[in-house]
Amino acid sequence: MMIGGWQIVALRDARGPFLDWAAGFPDAGEREWASARAADPAAFGADGKWWLDFRAYAIRAADGRVTLVDAGIGPATAPARAWAPVPGRLPEAMAEAGIDPADVGTVVLTHLHTDHCGWAVDPDGTPVFPNARYVVQHAETKWLAAAEPMYSWAVRPLRDAGQLDEITGESVVLRTSSGESVTLVPTPGHTPGHQSVIVQSGDAQLIVTGDVLVHAVQLVAPSVSYVYEEDQRQARDTRTNLLARARDAGAVLATPHLSEPFTVL
Repeated sequence: MMIGGWQIVALRDARGPFLDWAAGFPDAGEREWASARAADPAAFGADGKWWLDFRAYAIRAADGRVTLVDAGIGPATAPARAWAPVPGRLPEAMAEAGIDPADVGTVVLTHLHTDHCGWAVDPDGTPVFPNARYVVQHAETKWLAAAEPMYSWAVRPLRDAGQLDEITGESVVLRTSSGESVTLVPTPGHTPGHQSVIVQSGDAQLIVTGDVLVHAVQLVAPSVSYVYEEDQRQARDTRTNLLARARDAGAVLATPHLSEPFTVL
């Protein structure tokens, strides 16, 4: 998708079944499920399982600079192996899109769950993207316990390599001479330091949501909570506000886990 001079490339790392959808969103009723099924029928498996994509996004500027948003489930040995369909194929998807790892100048980690950071480093801890700064909210790294697998898999190696950039609050990642911008905005709730990405060109806007919403039921009914949100009340408020902002701006949503990579509100 093009937003002004930006090319946004959806990169599917994997697709597979997760938990029973009703168990993931116990507050949803029949009306919400009917609307969600109409919005994203491919998420509803015949076996009652929630089928979800695992997706990263590349934001490519006209001059070739690349910002990667999230880093997928990772190789076979990555921490996501406990529940996600590893190995992912993000490296192959990037190659198919003509993106070399060395082209990536910034990697935005929306949050530090295992399905968003798996390809941040190789199994030996070497950063996959040698020329990139990896940007994460300080509130996120502060929250993540040193005993968590993602700490030893990604946070410590990236710090040791001098490539982890821990920020606080809103931050402009990239701005072009024509005023187009890529901006990070805190969107807490799913995790304490969750952030989303706003791509702006004039009046055109695209929002890479991260896990502010993870299923179509939260798109059609933002008040519906997800069992794996760290703070469900905050997540609900964040989701409601972000979707309202998107509708007011006529923004396109780019979502990691819905079956279609782009949603026009």
